[in-house]
Amino acid sequence: MKNEKKQIGAFAALKKSIQSELDQRGVALLEPIDVQDSLRLMKALSIPSEVAMLDPWYNKGVGGEREDYFEYITSILEQLSGVSKHVFLWGFPEIVANFLAILPAELSLVAWLTWYYKNNPSVIRGWRSSQMACLHLSRKDAPLYPQHFLNDAQLSLQERGKLRYMPGPTSVIEEPLLVGFVGRSQQTGHPSQKPEKVYERMFMMTTKSNDLIIDPMCGSGTSAAASLALGRKALLSDHSEEYTCMVEERIGVRRIIIPEIVRDELHIEYPRQDLVKVHTNKKPKTKTLGKSAVREKDSEPSLTFPQELLD
Repeated sequence: MKNEKKQIGAFAALKKSIQSELDQRGVALLEPIDVQDSLRLMKALSIPSEVAMLDPWYNKGVGGEREDYFEYITSILEQLSGVSKHVFLWGFPEIVANFLAILPAELSLVAWLTWYYKNNPSVIRGWRSSQMACLHLSRKDAPLYPQHFLNDAQLSLQERGKLRYMPGPTSVIEEPLLVGFVGRSQQTGHPSQKPEKVYERMFMMTTKSNDLIIDPMCGSGTSAAASLALGRKALLSDHSEEYTCMVEERIGVRRIIIPEIVRDELHIEYPRQDLVKVHTNKKPKTKTLGKSAVREKDSEPSLTFPQELLD
């Protein structure tokens, strides 16, 4: 009975800590955790979200390959369908196209989105890539908000009941790559970082103010930056210690430590960092944030729980 009370207390304390960070900062960041473990944790804590961003490595090029890639990503999509109404899945067009035939039953295709850029500095002879694909998937009950894209004239017509139809944004989002001097203020050194404006358009279509967005493979934290710009909230995690440090520095948050009793109950293991592939051009730094400092990865954890909350 005492152990059961401790478990309940630990889960409640973790959920309270996450909610406190979301309420105060708009962003909550978990310590390094595997994507599937993080989604089981969110389900156990009953933390539903409107949108999930899923930007895995693309099973080609820098990130390497795994034989069961399609089965692996599909299993993550199945988990996401239980915690989010909308899911965005990124990848190379020739890779993500394969998922259209094997989507989980709970999700269906809303739109094939294309991020289009002209400034790829590739030196490969022949065609230079100028696009990245993103599948917008959703459950049947998922709302869309095309009205968020109306201009002043259209809003005026809508208010007077004279807007004849609701125009939506195009499925092609044009924003330059974050390379060289382009988007220098956003650049973190992450090898596949997307511009914040790309994510903002996706979140505008699928969320309203204060809605929660989750990103369990968050990389450098672009989901958080875009969420904050729009007045949304974001719950992030990544299995990489380096990327977790990157988010702490970029967004100005501290990681939340998962109590051991919660890890034991959900069989959550610590990610092996020697198996995590990271390819960045910058080293994580310590950044002073008011009276606090974002810690280097050898430091003590940031947000833990008083013992009385766990008893």
